[in-house]
Amino acid sequence: MKIHNITTENSILNTFLAEIRDVSIQKDPMRFRRNIERIGEILGYELSKNLEYELKTTQTPLGESKKHIALNNIVLCSILRAGLPLHNGLLNYFDHAENAFISAYRHHPDGKDEFEIVVEYFASPSIENKTLLLVDPMLATGRSLVAVYEAIKKYGTPKKLHIVSVLGSKDGTDYIKNHFPENTELWIADIDPHLNDKGYIIPGLGDAGDLAFGVKM
Repeated sequence: MKIHNITTENSILNTFLAEIRDVSIQKDPMRFRRNIERIGEILGYELSKNLEYELKTTQTPLGESKKHIALNNIVLCSILRAGLPLHNGLLNYFDHAENAFISAYRHHPDGKDEFEIVVEYFASPSIENKTLLLVDPMLATGRSLVAVYEAIKKYGTPKKLHIVSVLGSKDGTDYIKNHFPENTELWIADIDPHLNDKGYIIPGLGDAGDLAFGVKM
């Protein structure tokens, strides 16, 4: 797996990352969602450099212009509900993409720290031989992404697989390396050093779904 950690080079991305981590700015859900969306736009731009292109001719009022244009064979698949703002950011750039949604959440059977990943819903166009962008803002343990991938691959085999995340842990990135195809590429805004005992990213930013949409029951 090839990992593209975008924050290794200084850019405006660092501002958006700092704001989604800041406990005072987090109190504004609209600002949090918009920053996640903007991070999605940046990740989408960087990812676009690795897509397949073909030369096309555009007729202008005064002549013809030839440019290499990205092929429109993308499916954006986001994990509900936290993935929605990131999905929107990517969709701003890949506006011809098809869209898919899947649910995955941590289930604590005994109310303790141990959990299992439950996947309950999947709505998608065909992914066969297409470029699949698997969108999940938080790559903590990596178990949710693996569970989602196992569910999705029953419906077809994409030609190319990209994972798009805002924030991950070193443990999570190491884990998914062993469960995804070797030619998978991960596009991530930042990677934190470790997880705590409950499997949350440290220093992280908290629960992205709750910060974007409110605390769930």
